Amino acid sequence: MNIELPPPGRDLRVRTNNNGTPEIFDPVRRKWVAFTPEEHVRQHILQYITRTLQYPIGRVAVEKTIEVTGMHKRYDIVVYNKDHQPWLLIECKRPDVPINQEVLWQVITYHNHLQCPYWLMTNGHTTFCADAANPTAIVWLPSLPQYIL
Repeated sequence: MNIELPPPGRDLRVRTNNNGTPEIFDPVRRKWVAFTPEEHVRQHILQYITRTLQYPIGRVAVEKTIEVTGMHKRYDIVVYNKDHQPWLLIECKRPDVPINQEVLWQVITYHNHLQCPYWLMTNGHTTFCADAANPTAIVWLPSLPQYIL
């Protein structure tokens, strides 16, 4: 069930650095990062969950390294609940990368380590969100879950 996201807000901060490289400001990491197509999707979804849905920005982590089957992997976004447990795992892809079985397997791999009850996969055009509290009976949702403080 594809979820329609609103267009990116005007509050995305973009600049060109001294080397002429475009950058976008990440309010979670509190720094300027390279403005790539995937980063644009990441910042769009961050803006949506923190500004529109009011997920607390202090409970959001971006691009943190985890160890998965002996390998170092980096997830895009994890939102933590009030008990500081992983709650929502978000995987972002460039707009030209389809959200398909391969992306789902990546999310499942990260889930096996993080145990998030919700998953979200997006390329900015196609967005799927799942209630994965019971991974053997995943329920695809029509919208993102409400964050409960």
